[in-house]
Amino acid sequence: MRIYLDHCAYNRPFDDQNNIKNQLETTAKLHIQDQIKQGKYELVWSYMSDLENGNNPNIENKNSIQQWENIAKYKCKSSENILERGKNIERLRIRSKDALHISCAIESQCEYFITADGGLMNKKMDEIKIINPIDFVREMEGKDGN
Repeated sequence: MRIYLDHCAYNRPFDDQNNIKNQLETTAKLHIQDQIKQGKYELVWSYMSDLENGNNPNIENKNSIQQWENIAKYKCKSSENILERGKNIERLRIRSKDALHISCAIESQCEYFITADGGLMNKKMDEIKIINPIDFVREMEGKDGN
């Protein structure tokens, strides 16, 4: 199964961990990354991941996140198709960067777009499921019968 983590998900461990929601999302996100390393999921990294991480002002966080590019099984490059789909996704009142991330995930045939961005949680799309790390883990464990 192919999955896509957006920049909010990658950055969740660097957010305020005194907030219980951040703690839970961090734990779930780290669990997902462990499972990626074990080969349970195939990670997609995109040119948008490069762009957003490249703008990260914290060098330590930036370097920690950048390692996932090498772990990713698939790399998504920019294309006219991605840009056009991104424009259509923006019409759903989704910010342009987020729309392009989602477009990359769809183009890469991901089943899930994992994000810690609460504003994206209410968005429904036919092509991909937008989900936070906690709900993704819960859903996957339900499929595994655990």
